Amino acid sequence: MAESLDRFPAAQVGRQIGAVFRAWGMSEALIGASVEIMVETDLRGIDSHGIAMLPPYAQFRAEGKLNMTPDVRVVLDGPATAVLDGDSGLGHAASLQAVELAIGKARSLGLGAVAVRNSMHFGAAGAYALRIAQAGLVGLATTNASSRSLVPTRARDKLFGTNPLAFAAPAANNRPFVLDMATTTVAVGKVKLAWLNGKPMPSGWVVDENGAAETDGAKAFGQQQRFSERHGLTPLGGLADMASHKGYGLAAMVEILSAILPGASFIGLRGRKANPPMGNDIGHFFLAIDPKAFRTDDGFGTEMDAMIDQLHALPAADPALPVLVPGDPEEAARAERLRLGIPLPAILLEQLRELCRAANAEFVLEA
Repeated sequence: MAESLDRFPAAQVGRQIGAVFRAWGMSEALIGASVEIMVETDLRGIDSHGIAMLPPYAQFRAEGKLNMTPDVRVVLDGPATAVLDGDSGLGHAASLQAVELAIGKARSLGLGAVAVRNSMHFGAAGAYALRIAQAGLVGLATTNASSRSLVPTRARDKLFGTNPLAFAAPAANNRPFVLDMATTTVAVGKVKLAWLNGKPMPSGWVVDENGAAETDGAKAFGQQQRFSERHGLTPLGGLADMASHKGYGLAAMVEILSAILPGASFIGLRGRKANPPMGNDIGHFFLAIDPKAFRTDDGFGTEMDAMIDQLHALPAADPALPVLVPGDPEEAARAERLRLGIPLPAILLEQLRELCRAANAEFVLEA
């Protein structure tokens, strides 16, 4: 039976996140950036990466992996590139700082590439690519992960994480094109949500240690609050005969850009550094491109409009399911949730209530 869902205004969800971070000792500047990204993520319907991340963050903190007072600093700075050290803090604030650096460099030189190392979870990659597009630039955002979840094609063991990538491009009149995707068939958070909501998973999301499909979210995720050691996610594509090698290759690409390029921890070598940081040493990568550096006219936005409009106008195979452009579902969710509130399952609300009690933080999500 599916869990009931109460809805809460975005501001109330933001107050709850802020109350927890404040109780954990995070500075107000970092709270503002983190709350902004997490609430916007929930508004856009990416429920796995918003307030639902507070229980895992609490676990990271309990394990001594999360620095609530990080000294985020630029450690390498070139004309078109930079690297930041996140000092084992949550990645939201460091990533917003990196995005602003990339935007500034792109406006000056046409391209800006900025990476973050020694970071932790940064939320949804699409939030950062979209921020770049809202500045009138083309944006790319990638991150590697804290734990292994993807089973490479032909393998029995996991290696990479979900290793998401996001790409966004502005249009003249339409909202930006925003592609935000895991390189696995589905994100770990979707498995968690299947468990939280008491729903079975589609066959092909998850496999067990023998490569057999698993549809029970409680077995793949469940009470341990993290992905089961006995289960793994398939690469994008699912099975080998459905081209899962493409998702596997994309996951490796993201690992290279996010971790190996800026010197964060490649997940296969994590913990083997001589002086490892306190956290998981996750890496993020952001690229901003100014379209004006590639053409002498102002036609980029107009032609983006033409592409988006033509995609929307394509005849639908099922008239009840019109053709969508990447970013459409998130914009529709945002409009609905601004009107009706952000839905939160009962299991998550109970987890948040207990988390607040343990942290001596105010619980503000009373229905």
